[in-house]
Amino acid sequence: MTKINYKLIKALRQLGFTKLWCFARYQVGLRSGHYRRATPSRREGDVGIPGLAPLEHFPQVSQEEINSTLIVADEICRGRVRLFGGEPVPLILEAGASGEHWTVLERTPLKEDIKLIWEPARFGWGITLVRAFAFSDDPNYAQAFWDKMHAFLNAHPPNTGRQWQSAQEVAMRLMTLVFCDRALTKAPSSTRENRQALWSAVAEHASRILPTLVYARAQNNNHLLAEAAGLFTAGIYLPAHAQAGKWRQLGWEWLNRGLQQQITEFGSYVQNSTNYHRLMLQIVLFADHLRRATGHIDWPKATFERLAAATRWLWALTDPETGWVPNLGANDGAYLFPLTAAPQEDFRPVVEAAARAFLGSGIYHQPELHEMSNWFGLALPAASEQIQPQAIDMVRIASGQGRAFLRAARFTDRPSHADQLHVDLWWRGVNIARDPGTFHYNTPAPWDNALQSSKVHNTITIDGQEQMTLAGRFLWLDWAQADVSGYEAGEDHRLKWVLAEHDGYRRLGAIHQRKLSRIEDGWLVVDNILKSSDLEQQPHTVNLTWLLPDWDWTFESGEILRVKGPEFSVRLQITGVDQVNLVRGGETLVGTIAAQPSWGWYSPTYAEKTPALLLIAVRSGWLPMRLTSTWQMMG
Repeated sequence: MTKINYKLIKALRQLGFTKLWCFARYQVGLRSGHYRRATPSRREGDVGIPGLAPLEHFPQVSQEEINSTLIVADEICRGRVRLFGGEPVPLILEAGASGEHWTVLERTPLKEDIKLIWEPARFGWGITLVRAFAFSDDPNYAQAFWDKMHAFLNAHPPNTGRQWQSAQEVAMRLMTLVFCDRALTKAPSSTRENRQALWSAVAEHASRILPTLVYARAQNNNHLLAEAAGLFTAGIYLPAHAQAGKWRQLGWEWLNRGLQQQITEFGSYVQNSTNYHRLMLQIVLFADHLRRATGHIDWPKATFERLAAATRWLWALTDPETGWVPNLGANDGAYLFPLTAAPQEDFRPVVEAAARAFLGSGIYHQPELHEMSNWFGLALPAASEQIQPQAIDMVRIASGQGRAFLRAARFTDRPSHADQLHVDLWWRGVNIARDPGTFHYNTPAPWDNALQSSKVHNTITIDGQEQMTLAGRFLWLDWAQADVSGYEAGEDHRLKWVLAEHDGYRRLGAIHQRKLSRIEDGWLVVDNILKSSDLEQQPHTVNLTWLLPDWDWTFESGEILRVKGPEFSVRLQITGVDQVNLVRGGETLVGTIAAQPSWGWYSPTYAEKTPALLLIAVRSGWLPMRLTSTWQMMG
């Protein structure tokens, strides 16, 4: 049996028949020409008027928030946009334009990263122009939206070009178009002609989504939720359209099925990513807003309970002072409804809105974190005492002015990163032991999703092997499963320590066990690499890795690393190892290890990376082994 057939059989067993069958159906539809016939390149005619009232009451925000919004909106008017929360770049609305039908382009991969083409077409910049118009009553912002919308629609006729290739991208654009239309109704430039062009575009977008929904079902992740929410939106917004009832009914059905399948009872989301978790909640918050605005039926009890659990999960990881979260899993920089002046890395506006919608309570008292909730029509509930919950697969331990997280997941679907027993450390709001992030999905090696590797997470690897088997750019097989096997809490009910282990190296005869303990102004991390059986063993080489900020550094006694930041210093002592190496930006600074190009980097958001210090401690020998990492904060 060939190696590729072995992987296919393993994928069938681990991913399940339904997903692979749906994917096969999509491929047949694509290659047979069925989807080309089902999604013709033609404009919609008269689609009727919207079934939703305009947004007439805008949130009240501070002058500081208004000023910061207008700065970004003025950049957009001048043709500059901040993709993925980064620095301003040219807003190229013609990107991806082609005379080819999307089905042809689907079988013709790009050499460049297609996410850089798709991101401007999600119309997140339109949300910023809406906010600027709402706060300033300046008609120029509305005019800029309509001008840019027409430029985009003229460059990308229905089902032609790269911008129609992904039904998920089409659905996200549909939702933002509807939001912008409702909010700009009173602008002088919101003429019947302009609005009718948008209404027709909404119908064209919905007609593109439905035929290939089977692909989203094969993915069973944010693709399905976005496409279902897009159909639900179109069905509600264009009630006179012949397909409106079908869009609304199927959208609602698959949105609920997706949420119930993709969120566990503990609130973890199927994509094992903080950023995708936030995206999921934003999609649902928009759908919930439409549901309430039209008097649509309530969420089914099973869905509502999962949404409440998902809200608590993200709340558990969010720093109450900064809004930052661990950079867990894939991070494509998605932020569908930027209805806030807070920076993109601040998760509190979404957590606050979700808490109001699905927990019936507010969390954060700062008014500047309430704008998103107000746009979605979520009133502030009565004040109540709030205790931050725990996430079962990202256990949090507080120590002094910091917090630590231990990753211990039981995967029910394909993992995002090979990051079992990764530890994230924070001090005074600064991420000092960090997850590397993502950087790029679709670029040539070494940056073809390279930061998903165990080798660049704060964990251990054995004999240079990953915790799981990488079978494709986005596909891990042989999932490593972790369990929390012990913990202790103090009188204040805060955890003193937590113990977990995973079985990813059982194939090598090893079990990785990690204990995370709080100590005064720091943490102690003890790694035990144990024999998984009494069978004959071989010697192993274990690499322990820690990713730190790119600060000034010095070594003491070969095993103590000191890094000095702007406000405090970190002392990291490693014991029980043979050698300590330090890598930065793909180059070895200390030690003899041969650094890979993807080592020693940190990606805070998509398409951005900065150098970081990657400490790699090496131990060779027979099992069992014990390695200790003592983290001490100073200054």
